[in-house]
Amino acid sequence: MKRSMLLLLLLFITAAALANNRVIPPDTLTIEPSAAPVSIDLRPFAGSLTDSSGELGIQDVIHQSFNINNALFHSAPRNNSRVNNCWLKFSIHNPGNVAAPWLLFTGWHDFMYWYEQIPGDSPRLLMQTGLMLDKGGVERWNNYGFVADVPAHSTRTFYLHIVNKSFNEHPFIPILYNSPAYAKFQTIQLESYRRESVVILVLLGMLVVFLSISIINYMQLPDRSYLYFAIYMMGLILFFALRLESKPYQLSFFHRWPMLKYYWDIPGLLFCFYMMYLLFGNTFLNLKERYPLMERVFTWVAAVVGGLIIICIYCITEEQYHLPTIIYSYVYFGTLVPLLVIYVALARRSQHHPLVRFYLLGSVCLYLACLGSFLIHVRPLGLVGAMGELSAPTILLIGGILLQALFVLAGLSYRNKLVHLERTRTQEMLIKQLNKNKELQRKLNEQLEELVKEQTTEILRKKQELEEQRKIQLETEYVKKLTEIELKAIRAQINPHFIFNCLNSIQLFVMQRDFEFAQKYLSDFSYLIRKTLDFSRRNFISLADEITYLNTYLGLERMRFENRMEYEIKVDPDIATAELEIPAMLLQPYVENAVKHGMTNTKHAIGKLSVRFVQTASDMLECIIEDNGIGISRSKALRTLPKHHQSSGMEISQNRAELLNKMYNTEIQIEIIDKSATDESDSGTVVRILIPQL
Repeated sequence: MKRSMLLLLLLFITAAALANNRVIPPDTLTIEPSAAPVSIDLRPFAGSLTDSSGELGIQDVIHQSFNINNALFHSAPRNNSRVNNCWLKFSIHNPGNVAAPWLLFTGWHDFMYWYEQIPGDSPRLLMQTGLMLDKGGVERWNNYGFVADVPAHSTRTFYLHIVNKSFNEHPFIPILYNSPAYAKFQTIQLESYRRESVVILVLLGMLVVFLSISIINYMQLPDRSYLYFAIYMMGLILFFALRLESKPYQLSFFHRWPMLKYYWDIPGLLFCFYMMYLLFGNTFLNLKERYPLMERVFTWVAAVVGGLIIICIYCITEEQYHLPTIIYSYVYFGTLVPLLVIYVALARRSQHHPLVRFYLLGSVCLYLACLGSFLIHVRPLGLVGAMGELSAPTILLIGGILLQALFVLAGLSYRNKLVHLERTRTQEMLIKQLNKNKELQRKLNEQLEELVKEQTTEILRKKQELEEQRKIQLETEYVKKLTEIELKAIRAQINPHFIFNCLNSIQLFVMQRDFEFAQKYLSDFSYLIRKTLDFSRRNFISLADEITYLNTYLGLERMRFENRMEYEIKVDPDIATAELEIPAMLLQPYVENAVKHGMTNTKHAIGKLSVRFVQTASDMLECIIEDNGIGISRSKALRTLPKHHQSSGMEISQNRAELLNKMYNTEIQIEIIDKSATDESDSGTVVRILIPQL
């Protein structure tokens, strides 16, 4: 009897123990599939664990205690100010006779890992996804719906590991849906996201149009303003195209590079709205010439922003995703007042510079749109939370960007109009100047022809007088007078020859539309005309005047040959150039001939000319004119001019030397040497002129 009683007591104890083992823990969610609601808020059943160190694994977590913490969840974006690394634990019991398939959705987060644990087994990883991990296709919604399949009469424990490293955390509420409810939830969210995607795609289309316009205009008019604006548009296109990557069912362009949207989020805004826009304004308004102080400010700020972009990219590579947002917040608020001051300063100058109005209107539109977009987020998110949404593409910000682009394009078109008008005005002025030069050439030729006629008449008259007075005057005096008159006639022949060559050079520059060199050439040519007319009335001039004259002439020739010519004039330091005198206009024809043939040697890319003055004796000056041209013999072989057209400058100078020798009993010697005669590998001509001192 006692044994029977003990056996019954043992059976009761065993049954009680088994009954205790079937008791469901109080934090376990019990779901009867046939009577369950379509969606369940899991916050009362979700145990949470915060991993501050970020080193806990699933095997470490299952031995930790989880607590109910409703402060962890939020229905709107919230600023965490640091990385949020947390674990959620769900236990679901299915007492029904059929399996209970559910889908858990907690929002969009950076890193998400979903584990399932069967009683008595170790947890296993079912799925991993996240905005920074997902490399799937375009339709990514189901990748964020975690399957919680609980068989009949079973209990399952699920762990969800969530890591958010960005400045603002997306809405975070765990909701359990059945399949029809989840599909309906998808449809509702899809409509809202589609509206946003349509706006972004329309914006991208308009930005592509603006980019195409700027590239076409840059190809027609290579202006850096168009180049900077095109780069600015490309940066905005990339920025808004990447905004589609964080939304479901969007037209994704870069889904294979999920981290690209973080690398071009804050750095993209700094690059577009600050760096490139400042560089564009600097070039578009021509601040270097008009407002030098503002130009230095724009340049330095653009350089600083470039450094901040590098710092932001480095922070992202180090997975400090909240730091770029903080840096951009400081930049945004730190530049609000300085930008306002700059806009006021530009507004005061807009009357004198019409392009400022376009730049100012576009900048103010973007400025107000950014400020308004920030203020819209302040009320629902708070001041700190709104700072994390500074880069959010609201409708207001999109409108501001479009207005800014339209004003800038209008300003660029107006700038093209001003450039065209300025070019037309310059062309008209140069055409008028060219006509004046032709008229001047005609008058000078008439005067010179008249002078030649007068001198010829004078010669004939003097000859007749000398013939009549031959018996009265000495023969030497007769020769002296006659040669002096002939010398004046020869000088009159030199002047039109030289003037004709110079005017042809000026006309060439104008025809080539090289207006700056044409004006410089005309100024130097005017100096030569004055000196030529002055020297034509004098038999001798100082060596200093001759050197200055040759310097000016060779400078004009070097401009005409577009710096394909080099020359040097060397003077013996013992020579007193201001006191020593030489015959006027004696050296110029030889220098001119050296320039003409020294620039046509194909063996030398740059023609070189050297003029040297050496005091060989106390009463003898030696002038050496040397070039690296084609030489005398080759020049004669290649001459293609008609026989009746030949340069008479050197012949005239030779005749002048002979006349001077007769007049003053001097021995001016001129020797022309072809360098190829002594060395076939060498080329060029050397002219040696010995001028005795009277």
